[in-house]
Amino acid sequence: MSGLRMTLVLAVWSLALSVAAEEPKLSVESFRREALLRQFDADKDGTLNDRERAALRAAFGGVDVPLLPQRPDDYKKVRLPKHVDAAEFAQGDNSTEQNVLTNEGAVLGRVLFYDTQLSRNNTVSCAACHGQRAGFSDPKPFSLGFEGGRTGRNSMGLANLRFTNFKGARPGFFWDERAATLEAQVLMPIQDRIEMGMELGELEAKLQKLPYYPPFFAAAFGSPEVTSDRIAKAVAQFLRSMVALNAKFDRAADAAGGNYSAAFDKFTEQENLGKSLFIDGIGGVAEMGCAHCHIPPTFGMPKAFNNGLDLKSKDQGLGALGRPTNDPFTPSNDGKFKAPSLRNIALTAPYMHDGRFKSLEEVVEHYSRGIHPHENLGLAFGEQPGERATIGFQFTGEQKAALVAFMKTLTDESLISDPKFSDPFVRLKRKR
Repeated sequence: MSGLRMTLVLAVWSLALSVAAEEPKLSVESFRREALLRQFDADKDGTLNDRERAALRAAFGGVDVPLLPQRPDDYKKVRLPKHVDAAEFAQGDNSTEQNVLTNEGAVLGRVLFYDTQLSRNNTVSCAACHGQRAGFSDPKPFSLGFEGGRTGRNSMGLANLRFTNFKGARPGFFWDERAATLEAQVLMPIQDRIEMGMELGELEAKLQKLPYYPPFFAAAFGSPEVTSDRIAKAVAQFLRSMVALNAKFDRAADAAGGNYSAAFDKFTEQENLGKSLFIDGIGGVAEMGCAHCHIPPTFGMPKAFNNGLDLKSKDQGLGALGRPTNDPFTPSNDGKFKAPSLRNIALTAPYMHDGRFKSLEEVVEHYSRGIHPHENLGLAFGEQPGERATIGFQFTGEQKAALVAFMKTLTDESLISDPKFSDPFVRLKRKR
C-alpha cells in the first residue's frame, strides 16, 4: 500500500506542476480516457477508485473534471426511422445558422449540462432537474434549487427539442413559451434565483478559471474565451442532439409502411386500439384524438393549449406573459401550457406543469371525465355543463388501458441509456 500511495502522491505532484506550468497546452485530448488513466490509474486496472479519483481532483485544484471517451462521440447524425420523411421533418428543425450543431459544441454542452459549477454554491447542475434515466425530467413534482427552494413548475422532459416547429409556426420553450429560442431558454434557469442563482458575468469569470473550460471552448468556438452567448449555444447544441425516434412505435410504423392509421402488425391488439384513439380519434374524428395537439412523429405541441385542469387558472401559464390570445376562439391565454414531446412519456411522471398527476392512468382519467370547462378550453365537447361540473371523452375502461399501453410504445430506451448523454464527470463517490 505504501508504494501505491507514493505513486499517487507523485502523480498528483507531477500533474499539478504540469497544469500550473503548462496550462495553455491543455486540450480536449487531455481529458480523454487514456490520457487521464495514464496519469491517475495507479493500479493499472482500467478504472479509477476513490483514492485515484481524489488524486485526479486534487491535481486540478480540487474540482471534478470530465473524462471523455477515447473515441469522440457523434452528436450530429440524426437517425430517422423509415416512416419519417426527412425533408418534411427538417422543416421542424429550430436550429439557426448562428448556431450549427457540431460535435465539439455538443461535447462542451454536455460538460456544461452536468457541471454543478454553474450554480452559485456548486450544488446543482442542469441534470439535477433533468435526469437521463427519467427521460431527462425530474420524478419530483417540483425540483429543488441550489439552496433547497422549490421550482415553480415541474421539470419537463428534453427529448426532441430540436424539432419543435410546425408548418411555419415556431412555438417557444418552457411550459409558458416564455423563451423564444432554445438558446434563450438555456440561460434562464442559470439566472433563476431559486434554481441556480448565478449572474451571467459572474458565471463567465468563474468558468474561465476552471482548467478544463478554456480548451473545450477553444475546440468548440475557436478561442478559449467563456461567454454567456457561447454557453447558451453549446448547451443548446447538446440538447438538440437528444432525438428520440427509436421506440416500439417507430419500428412498428416502419413495418406498416408509415401508415399510422393501419393496424400495426408489431403492436398488440390493445396497443393498436390505443393508437387508433390517440391518432385517428374517437369514431375516426381526428379533432377528437390526442394527436390533434400532440402531433406525430415527435408527438410535440404546436402551441400552448388550455386542457381544462382548473375552472379558474391558479397558474396563468402563457396568460401571465400578457400576449394576445394565440387562438381566435379563446378570449385570452390564461391557463394555457405547451407540454414537451410525449416521447418517453412513460418515464417522465409526474405529469402536467404542476406535477398533479402521478401516473398516465390519472392523465387519461382527466381527459375522460375530469376536464373543467375553462373559457379558454382548447377541446370541443359541444354543450358545456354547469360551473361545478366536469366533462371529458367518456372513455371506457378498455379504452383507458389502451391509451396508456399506446403511450408506453413511445419509450426510446436508447436515449436514456446512451453514454454520450450521461454524466461525464469523475466524481468522488458519496458515502451514505
